[in-house]
Amino acid sequence: MTANTLLRDELTPVNAKANNSQSQTLPAGGQDPDRFDWQEVWYPVFYIEDLDKTKPAKFTLLERDLVIWWDSHSNAWKAFDDRCPHRLVPLSEGRIAEDGLLECPYHGWAFKGDGSCDRIPQQPEGGTAHTSKRACVKSLPTAERQGLLFIYAGKPENAQQVKIPIVDPIDDEPEKWTIFGTFRDLPYDAITLLENVLDASHLPFTHHRSVGNRANAAPMVLEVLETHKNGFNGTWEEGPRRGKLGTQDTTFIAPSLMWHDLTSKQFGRTMTVVYATPTRKGECRMFARFPFQFNSAIPRFFIGITPRWYSHIGQNGILEDDQIFLHHQERYLATALAQPENDGNYAKAFYLATPADTYVSELRKWVTRYKADPFADQRLAAPLAKEVLLDRYHSHTSKCASCSKALKTVRSLKTASLIIAAIAWTGTPLISYFLTANLLAILFGSITAIIAIAVWFICNNLERKFIYGQETPLRNL
Repeated sequence: MTANTLLRDELTPVNAKANNSQSQTLPAGGQDPDRFDWQEVWYPVFYIEDLDKTKPAKFTLLERDLVIWWDSHSNAWKAFDDRCPHRLVPLSEGRIAEDGLLECPYHGWAFKGDGSCDRIPQQPEGGTAHTSKRACVKSLPTAERQGLLFIYAGKPENAQQVKIPIVDPIDDEPEKWTIFGTFRDLPYDAITLLENVLDASHLPFTHHRSVGNRANAAPMVLEVLETHKNGFNGTWEEGPRRGKLGTQDTTFIAPSLMWHDLTSKQFGRTMTVVYATPTRKGECRMFARFPFQFNSAIPRFFIGITPRWYSHIGQNGILEDDQIFLHHQERYLATALAQPENDGNYAKAFYLATPADTYVSELRKWVTRYKADPFADQRLAAPLAKEVLLDRYHSHTSKCASCSKALKTVRSLKTASLIIAAIAWTGTPLISYFLTANLLAILFGSITAIIAIAVWFICNNLERKFIYGQETPLRNL
């Protein structure tokens, strides 16, 4: 199946493919041919494996605060507005009660999976206040696809008729793919993220010594093959590494999904998939997925045995290669667009001088053509300090089931190694004093202390990597 066919399937208003066993009759982004509505779209918000069925999670989607929780009665994830109708406190600070309902932390109001109120503890016996519409919480449609939890942001009645943006090649042959990935809350807009990942020409420089090499930089001739309100696709005939790997196809499914697709003799078929879920102005959650069809079983084996948390540490480092300058670029662009000589025109604010900028240009044309900036009338907040931009704990680790568990283990090992080292160091002199001839015991105590200290240093280094990024990127070392 070609990239053109995939995009055409995605863009056709009436799509024959099933979405939760129902046919789609509505395009993503609404039916206005001149405007893309970011509300009428399905968005990924969590990897399923990072959600805990025993407690609620919170997420902000298009500036709307949500609580996500597992409804054991319907065996499904639910998404509500994160506000109790009683006194408007966040339900995400509450709990899932013993009977499986979502309970408000303030006064114990409890809600069923459909958003209706089940009980008000303060209500007199026989009272009916809980049956009022005012006692209900607004619920959003949810769906699980390809290991992700999706939420529909627009009118609930439209959800079943709008296709969930998945990577169709994975669904076509799921058994052939080996997939790993990550996520992170980023300090810049979803559009800025998409612009960055569509732009393959930055890899040799920005990611030099991580996943790129300056020696591979070369002219790039990108071609847009098809463009619509619901996305575009293109091709880079020569492909990466000066043509050594083969042609690379690129697909953008508006407003938040893109992927590069490359098949080479050396590595097999490889994809770089990115979702950009908008949270608020100047912020988004990125989901990156890397599906592979390897020619050899060896890479598949090593990916399979690599701990997810270890992979995330490396991927966080790659994200930080451009995180700081993209955060500032966004603000420089906003200032440039406001200048009278640019008159809000991206083509004037940016100097897109070569064919390598084709996808960036096409994305910006799409935003302008369909009035597709979800936060167009809002201003960016003041720039964040470098220490905040490099924070890993709050932007990833605390929300990742694998990394948070690994961090807890690392901290326990760190404490245990310190205790063992202290006992060994203090015990060795006593052994030498009372058992002067027992050199083996003295040697054992000394080696134990040295190993324990080494373990402490390793754990301390790992702990830092879960919490904070590297201030100097590899390209500048």
